Amino acid sequence: MATKDELLKELYPEDLLNVSKELTEGEVKFLKQLNDLLESKYRDSINDHWINATIPEGFFEEMGKLDYFNNPLLFEGREGARMASQMFQFFLSYTVARFDVSLVTLLGVHQGLGHNAFLFGGSKEQVAHYIPKLQSHELRTCFALTEPEHGSDVAGGLETTAKREGDKWIINGAKKWIGGANVSDVIPLFAVDVETGKPKGFIIRPEQEGVDIDIIENKIALRIVPNANIHLKDVVVEEADRLQNINSFKDIAKILYSTRAGVAYMATGAMAGALRATLDYVTKRKQFGKEISKYQLIQEKLAMMQGNLSQAITLSAQLARMQEKGEYDEVATSTAKMMNALRLRESVAMGRGITGGNGILAEYDIARFFSDAEAVYTYEGTHEINALVIGRALTGDSAFI
Repeated sequence: MATKDELLKELYPEDLLNVSKELTEGEVKFLKQLNDLLESKYRDSINDHWINATIPEGFFEEMGKLDYFNNPLLFEGREGARMASQMFQFFLSYTVARFDVSLVTLLGVHQGLGHNAFLFGGSKEQVAHYIPKLQSHELRTCFALTEPEHGSDVAGGLETTAKREGDKWIINGAKKWIGGANVSDVIPLFAVDVETGKPKGFIIRPEQEGVDIDIIENKIALRIVPNANIHLKDVVVEEADRLQNINSFKDIAKILYSTRAGVAYMATGAMAGALRATLDYVTKRKQFGKEISKYQLIQEKLAMMQGNLSQAITLSAQLARMQEKGEYDEVATSTAKMMNALRLRESVAMGRGITGGNGILAEYDIARFFSDAEAVYTYEGTHEINALVIGRALTGDSAFI
């Protein structure tokens, strides 16, 4: 049986600074199972799924079987711990993102934003009912906040309304870009209480009367993710299906900040995927009688891609260490998301350039990473919004409006 160091060398050869050695032996075994699943079941078809905008059959169910929330492997040597380590969370996102950005986005929406909407926003009874089913993937969820006219400014601009009538709420409005809404069993959705002007959270179901969901077509990024519009017309929600601890935008922001680190992790994994795709290409492609990997200019770009990746790994790992100690710092998280997404954009551009004309063909992995990087750069806080968070901390002045 392979040792931990041997498994890490096989799994993460691009981790030049050996950050992954901080993982426990059990965590490494789990990540090996995850990587084997991705490679064996989905490698041959992933580009076709991206081209055809289809989700690989069984992906959600297979991830549920791995039990990445509560698998005993994750607690070996961590007896007494109540949840998986933050370093493991980093490498979980990293490993899936290295394989495909759409799949890690789908997973992140479920196990991050959606799951935490119930965990942070739900009452004790709601947490007890929903969290085990979400963690086992018995139920699937998403996160319905963004609207057609409100993305970065949702803190003060939600137009979806909720009007209370006795023990019921009447929801009207629309949501946009909601990843996985059409395949969700339960949807945490946010609307403004017409009486107080404060946001509330509600649990709705796609099959409810008055709920209409349609898929956004013709995307150039994250094509595997079914981003959706949700139209709400006089949707009736029982008070029992209101997320009881969502009563201000600060409550929603807590969910957002808890998952922004995950996007920094995804960007890091995507850099690794782009590097792998480029290395695979340059060792096979010949020009002027030899493999292009033998040319100095190619090696310089590969070195830059590796450098960007190493910086992102160390930044992500430090963020994970902080969060393991309970330090959830908004500025640190925004810095990691902003810089890792920026370096991802730079790396995929170099990879696509190295692959020449073939780099714009979707049959090559680099084209998929190149396109998907644009979405990572934008979602979960745009580059500009994260810059303003950092700028406010530096100067003491808010420049949001």
